Amino acid sequence: MRASYLFTSESVSEGHPDKVSDRISDEIVDLFYREGPKAGVDPWSIRAACETLCTTNQVVIAGETRGPSTVTMDHVEAVARAAIKDIGYEQDGFHWQKADVKILLHPQSADIAQGVDADQPGTNKEEGAGDQGIMFGYACNETPDLMPAPIFYAHKILRLISEARHSGKEKVLGPDSKSQVTVQYENGKPIGVTQIVVSHQHLIEDLSSKQVREIVEPYVRQALPEGWINGKTVWHVNPTGKFFIGGPDGDAGLTGRKIIVDTYGGAAPHGGGAFSGKDPTKVDRSAAYAARYLAKNVVAAGLADRCTIQLAYAIGVAKPLSIYVDTHGTGKVTEAQLEKAAGEAFDLTPRGIRKHLDLNKPIYARTSAYGHFGRTPDADGGFSWEKTDLTDALKRSV
Repeated sequence: MRASYLFTSESVSEGHPDKVSDRISDEIVDLFYREGPKAGVDPWSIRAACETLCTTNQVVIAGETRGPSTVTMDHVEAVARAAIKDIGYEQDGFHWQKADVKILLHPQSADIAQGVDADQPGTNKEEGAGDQGIMFGYACNETPDLMPAPIFYAHKILRLISEARHSGKEKVLGPDSKSQVTVQYENGKPIGVTQIVVSHQHLIEDLSSKQVREIVEPYVRQALPEGWINGKTVWHVNPTGKFFIGGPDGDAGLTGRKIIVDTYGGAAPHGGGAFSGKDPTKVDRSAAYAARYLAKNVVAAGLADRCTIQLAYAIGVAKPLSIYVDTHGTGKVTEAQLEKAAGEAFDLTPRGIRKHLDLNKPIYARTSAYGHFGRTPDADGGFSWEKTDLTDALKRSV
């Protein structure tokens, strides 16, 4: 590992076109989990794989679902419009009330279902993975939430600005924005930022870059640790000079197109699968959460300063094909010991993950912006994979 270097990560706000799509897709997953129990549907049987496209006053929702008949197309449309309204889009080119919403959802494939559902005659006797693939989890001791510093602070900048916008404090700012921070490392530790980028939509057309900087700079300084910004730090605020046309009216959005923003900002590998719009039988989502949970608990337990975990699955097969651990030379025990401990401390079958992390709940819309990791666990079970309650079990296993 290099001792001194620069590393950059970006974040995007909930009003970014791709994040609008992610939010709508996750709202529909939540809808099925919210309405299922009311209709007497076992939450273990609910399935949702939902993709969303947003462009100028158009929203197209497609995918496969299985759940209560009480979830109608009108219900789905209402949820989509409510999400757009909550984000803050009431513009001529993209308006929660005026946009045309097309819904192309249909039942889940029976071929996929036979590999995923448990106890089907002639097939598996245990719930199998919803697809093949590889998933990664990562944790490091650079921040209190055990996340890489660049993505952690890039998210924090936009969350603070978003909170101010929603509160009405910053009424001239629109929903669409992006941030980027370049962090300087010395002796492997983050010590400051050399470059800051904030591009933020504004609702007054002739607002200058200088005026936008005056608005957003206090939030940037609040987000970053004291002393990280100095006279040599270079700022790029709305570097094109104008950001009036924003959101899906300015650029089409698609579900799952910001997977690096969703995870570790490029500081760790990504298996390639997106999270949003998928129920937790899809290991793209649930196993990535499990891998983060394990990696975070390894670091929280003091067993390593950095930890990458890879899990691999095959469709219809319950147990992972492999568990790989890399502590990047920082481990206090061997990687082989940690691989064994991970499998002993946590049931990594799809059913085991869903049960341990309590994933059969409407907890997904909140994950759709500002990262799925490095978040505070919620009282209702949201972000359960961010808990550090597995440390003792891991220590015992090694």
